[in-house]
Amino acid sequence: MAQSILSPPFLFQFSVPVLYRKKIWSNGPLDYSDDYLLQSFGNLEGRGTFAEIRAGWNERGISFSINVTGKRQGLWCREGRTEESDGFQVWIDTRATHNIHRASRFCHRYVFLPTGGGHQAAEAVGDQLLIDRARENSPPVRPGELRSRGRLRKDGYLLECCVPATCLTGYDPAEYGKLGFFYAVMDRELGWQTFSVGSQFPFSEDPSTWGTLELVRD
Repeated sequence: MAQSILSPPFLFQFSVPVLYRKKIWSNGPLDYSDDYLLQSFGNLEGRGTFAEIRAGWNERGISFSINVTGKRQGLWCREGRTEESDGFQVWIDTRATHNIHRASRFCHRYVFLPTGGGHQAAEAVGDQLLIDRARENSPPVRPGELRSRGRLRKDGYLLECCVPATCLTGYDPAEYGKLGFFYAVMDRELGWQTFSVGSQFPFSEDPSTWGTLELVRD
């Protein structure tokens, strides 16, 4: 008789701290130290890790630094096909409600690409995506409100991006010190790296599969 094996990350509700930072965006590099590194739990079921994800927050929003290495092929990034492109997707629930299977208006989904935008498709891209089966979608963001920049390297890229508080319905760190959270780094060559469960689970639409970010001040 064939035996089914449960995915180890599916058995747990993961929570990780994200540290406060005075500036989450500026004209210069973010330069997040290893203190801001977010742990990835996909390796619990043998999936490789090719990206380092760092994050910081303050009352004005949250920003991420994604460092991808180990590539031998070029990037595939298209501003008109962001969901299929190499890049970073992030899901944020400002109420950290893990007992719902359909997204509320407090749930957000954003995609960031290191390149593929602008006149010559050389600029970084930041965009909002709808969450399938949502009970209510979060309000649309204004053009240019999301921040992103990318730097290509021989074996990968560095992508820095920022989701301002104005793009996060219900974001109130003083009252809600936790965020529902999930990310996926997608790469046509290297595969998918996710925060926890893999693509066999409906994390793109189901907040109950997401983890938690704890907003830590010290």
